[in-house]
Amino acid sequence: MPEVFILGIESSCDETAAAVVRSGAEVISNVVASQMAVHQPYGGVVPELASREHLRAIVPVVRRALAEAKHSYQSLDAIAVTQGPGLAGALLVGISYAKALAFALDKPLIAVNHLEGHIHAVLLEERQKGNYQMQFPVLALVVSGGHTHLYLAEPENEGWTYENIGRTRDDAAGEAFDKVAKLLGLGYPGGPLIDRLAPHGDFRAVKFPAAQIKHRDRRDGAASGKSGNHDRPRFDFSYSGIKTAVLRYVETHNLQASIEGRRRVLVKISNPTIDDYLAHCDKQTLNLVASFQHAVVEDLVSKTLAAARTYDVATLLVTGGVAANNELRERFDRQASRDGLPVYFPSRPLSTDNAAMIAAAAYPKFLAKDLAPTDFSAEAGMALR
Repeated sequence: MPEVFILGIESSCDETAAAVVRSGAEVISNVVASQMAVHQPYGGVVPELASREHLRAIVPVVRRALAEAKHSYQSLDAIAVTQGPGLAGALLVGISYAKALAFALDKPLIAVNHLEGHIHAVLLEERQKGNYQMQFPVLALVVSGGHTHLYLAEPENEGWTYENIGRTRDDAAGEAFDKVAKLLGLGYPGGPLIDRLAPHGDFRAVKFPAAQIKHRDRRDGAASGKSGNHDRPRFDFSYSGIKTAVLRYVETHNLQASIEGRRRVLVKISNPTIDDYLAHCDKQTLNLVASFQHAVVEDLVSKTLAAARTYDVATLLVTGGVAANNELRERFDRQASRDGLPVYFPSRPLSTDNAAMIAAAAYPKFLAKDLAPTDFSAEAGMALR
């Protein structure tokens, strides 16, 4: 089969990314322009600012990806772009540019679901290692700042099918990490900071009860993407409760003064190191951080492995930004091995939003000639089916 080179474009949130991938199996280039410094003062992503930054970055990022891959626009076989889910304005920047390129170059255009991209980030890297023997069915946990989903995934003909068997009812896990970090005066993005600070605290210090989900989510039928599956067991998540529990702990233990002091000091340091954070975090705060992370990781791991046992899956994929968390990886490696379940993660660069995963997910669609219609647009709440 001839080699296929696909240019991927990703702009769903706060990273402008472009990559060239060969036949869904080799990253030739992968360029990401982060907007972290733009959004940091606000403690989270500001949609209007994100769209503006994508407009500034999209052309140079694509040009750099092509230059690093030693490819021209004409040597590409197809262009792939994220259609959703994500921020509508941010998505439209990538889609508009991809449409213009495809039209001007007379190249096939492929629309990709961002969540499917995260799943294919793992498959891409396993192919790069020469692992083409993955056993099915696969259970994929996609866990990031905007998403916490469980999918049963299987190849079908040239493409893939997905069944959603779990989702967050409220906050995504990564969103809870970021909001707790902001609450404690640790800055943004909070997930990586909490991951680095947690080993310095005692995770047994604060007891957080597990989330109790008593009623079925009314969105479950639409989320599954398959008819006749309404009675299938589900494994939903909820993280708004633990976020509120951290707030109550701060209030009842009078931590607000120390939080404000920490926030004032850290904002004056342009690039604070982990030692700067440790110097301004007392033991009680470190214990709280460790306990919070332990509780979230325990919930993610226990529900995912329970789903794996219920559906008798052969392989587990853990992907998305939170998949870079050290404790999450260690717990999954340890506990999945007890069940004899192989678990795969993307490398840390491919855990967060990137365009290589979009180009990789587009390859099966290219083979199946599943091309985007000319009038397709952004879908901020796009479901994966």
